[in-house]
Amino acid sequence: MATRINPSILAADFANFESELFRIRSADLVHVDIMDNHFVPNLTFGLGMVERLQQVSPLPLDIHLMIDDPERWAPGYAEAGAYSVTFHAEATTEPVALARRLRQIGARAGIALKPGTDVTAYLDLLDEFDQVLVMTVEPGFGGQSFMEETMPKLSQLRSQVEKTGLDVWLQVDGGITAQTIEIAARAGADTFVAGSSVFGAENPAAQIGLLRERAASHRHGRVT
Repeated sequence: MATRINPSILAADFANFESELFRIRSADLVHVDIMDNHFVPNLTFGLGMVERLQQVSPLPLDIHLMIDDPERWAPGYAEAGAYSVTFHAEATTEPVALARRLRQIGARAGIALKPGTDVTAYLDLLDEFDQVLVMTVEPGFGGQSFMEETMPKLSQLRSQVEKTGLDVWLQVDGGITAQTIEIAARAGADTFVAGSSVFGAENPAAQIGLLRERAASHRHGRVT
């Protein structure tokens, strides 16, 4: 099982995105949070910014849509060349249809769950998705504290993935540090969004390496 570190540019210097992306080029993907000030109480980037990031990023883009009406907007991000497009379960009534549309365009399709959202309804639908994002903070703002109470949900997902043999990435986002990444890895995560802990480090490349090592050595209940 691979271990992926996806730094969130929500914690980057907005005035110097190209150089900031260069600083994290040893990561796996670049996590881009799209917020519309409706689904969450914050406003960040839009499709135009993503199109530009796609042109300059040395890494594939991992788009996280925290927006209303993803059926309308998500396909545009896939068409812009994003490697992965994740939308929220709470924002759509037709998650399977949307995921199929994203895959048809050529992107990996992900579904995100807020901390309070029950995972049960999605366990039998995992073959429709390439990624499930378990939010470990309430979506909307960076710099929040990790919510360990979301880990049972992650463990349920990991058990289902192993039972079915599906190639579904399990991602966590929120409060990921060198300490909390071990907790999430033990619960079953393999893909980790880290913002402040990477971009706030003196040496982001070294921090990415540390996070990857910590996660790999504690993954799914195993300590090496």
